[in-house]
Amino acid sequence: MEAGGGVMAHSRPVAGGAMPSVKKVVIAGSAYVIAFIFLFPYLVMLLTALRPQSSLREAEYFPSSFEWSNLLNFWTGGLADNLLVTLKVAAGSTLLVLLVALPAAYYSARHNFRGRTAFLILVLITQMFQPTAMLVGIYREFYQFGLVDSTWSLILVNGGFNLAFAVWILNAYFASIPRELEEAAFMDGNGRFGALFRITLPLAMPGVITALIFTFIAAWNEFVVALTLTTSPENQPLTVALNSFIGQYSVDWQNLFAGSVIATLPVIILFALIERKVVGGLTAGSIK
Repeated sequence: MEAGGGVMAHSRPVAGGAMPSVKKVVIAGSAYVIAFIFLFPYLVMLLTALRPQSSLREAEYFPSSFEWSNLLNFWTGGLADNLLVTLKVAAGSTLLVLLVALPAAYYSARHNFRGRTAFLILVLITQMFQPTAMLVGIYREFYQFGLVDSTWSLILVNGGFNLAFAVWILNAYFASIPRELEEAAFMDGNGRFGALFRITLPLAMPGVITALIFTFIAAWNEFVVALTLTTSPENQPLTVALNSFIGQYSVDWQNLFAGSVIATLPVIILFALIERKVVGGLTAGSIK
């Protein structure tokens, strides 16, 4: 009985739970500090957007009062049209990239054709080129085709410069999906397209979403090409339109930061909704 009682006594749970180790506390504290460092500029941007003009030169981070009309001026000042242009460019570029990258990545992952390695290396090399270094040539090409100051030119440029990343990510993801799943679909009476849309694409959806979100964000934030190819205020995306608040002798800080806050919110919300899918897509192909 005493032995049994001793066993029972040792098997009782410790009241109050175990205390966290010093290592876990340090890691958690470091994570919070790093997160605060990254979020602090956005906090300053939000507080500046809500400051009254009379308190812009105050040293305090938190203003004594908030001017919510600064955010409303974004919609009444005509920037809503520029936000719509940005949405069209980002959505159109993302759709174009997916339409081209999906078949290219799938074929290169499933077929060992001649020059496959050279093709993938070429795709990776094109990722190294930046639109800034090719602005003169890009402008001349679109000028000859009559696409200067057009939303289509921005869609084509952003789609072209984000295509390589999408092909590389999707190729790694398609290669990580076993061929046996498609072969089983063939035995069930599905054709190539049936197996692709019913089996492969649903399994590859994290990779597709990863390519989607990175292309969308890159097109949403692009500035240099849009500044070069668009001249009419109504055809400029929001990144270029916000630049109009920076004058030669003064800067309209309230409207500039208010527009920046509104321009940042859609991307933050989109990324927060599909963040887990993005993490899964980035680790695709590492374990097969």
